Amino acid sequence: MDALEAATRAWFASDVEGKDGLLVGAMPFDRAGPVVLVQPEQVEWGTGGDGALPAAAPSGIAIGGLSECPPASVYADRVRHVLHDMAASGGALRKVVLARGLRIEAGAPVDPFAIVARLAADESVTTFLADLAAEGAGGATLVGATPELLLSRRGRTVLSHPLAGSARRHAGEAEDRQAADALLRSEKDRREHALVVEAILDLLAPHCARLGTPEGTGLRSTATMWHLGTRIEGELKSDDAPSAAGLAALLHPTPAVGGYPRDAALEVIRGLEPEGRGYYAGALGWVDARGDGEWHVTLRCALVEGGSLMLHAGAGIVPGSDPDAEVAETAAKFRAMLQALGVDERDAVLEKVA
Repeated sequence: MDALEAATRAWFASDVEGKDGLLVGAMPFDRAGPVVLVQPEQVEWGTGGDGALPAAAPSGIAIGGLSECPPASVYADRVRHVLHDMAASGGALRKVVLARGLRIEAGAPVDPFAIVARLAADESVTTFLADLAAEGAGGATLVGATPELLLSRRGRTVLSHPLAGSARRHAGEAEDRQAADALLRSEKDRREHALVVEAILDLLAPHCARLGTPEGTGLRSTATMWHLGTRIEGELKSDDAPSAAGLAALLHPTPAVGGYPRDAALEVIRGLEPEGRGYYAGALGWVDARGDGEWHVTLRCALVEGGSLMLHAGAGIVPGSDPDAEVAETAAKFRAMLQALGVDERDAVLEKVA
């Protein structure tokens, strides 16, 4: 991913017209995969409520078919495989994030902007839509709503807000509060979260004069999930430090979506996920000529191509993880996108992934 920093610096050092603007890009989960990096023809700054999206979220799509990739039972077996590998490693392999997919066939072509309009109702997330045609993905569009900031840079100030450790939200206030409190007290989830924070601090430290977590670890909520989150703040040593794109590439993939240690976890993932992740659990963002920018982890997303959609969800596996609980966590994470597609809580589609 050093190539991303080199590419952005070369672009802004060139004499191409418009080079003083900004570049937008998307990184796949696989660090060796193709990075989409383009100069937008027009840039408008605003929010989802300023008219950029349809004023009202349209009705849901008609789902004609659904298939799990892999089925929940196979995913649970993969979790058991990881737990065996962890035990055999003598503590060296500390976390692996396993993902599974959900392919949906709609009765007609799906409008990605309609999905964004529904996702934008949750103000706790950052919605995104990216045309991946630049990398030969045909008419594929990546659309989603992520709660996780990978890296932001403004001048010498850098921020990261990793999330790891999750619990499903509930309709009842008392039950929802109980789920949040249980997550905050969970030794397993706090241990999983600490690995992510530790890894990001270690990678950013060589570039920072000041770095810390002044607010500590707390709860972060979306419309469908509770997460453990830690805000990481730092000050770069110099203006010539890596750009926002370069720092994002340095961190990606964090243990929140890959595992720890990174190389060992990614090797396990490659062996257990032959179907691949594409741009799910990758990163999407922008960078300008000053090196400023903002990159988010591509979570709660769908790859839309005509009437076909591919969703992904993952769960962090650490010693002590329960395979059935990890299946349930991925099912809960699917709900955010399924609801954006207009799937009601009582729909049989949700029962198939829960």
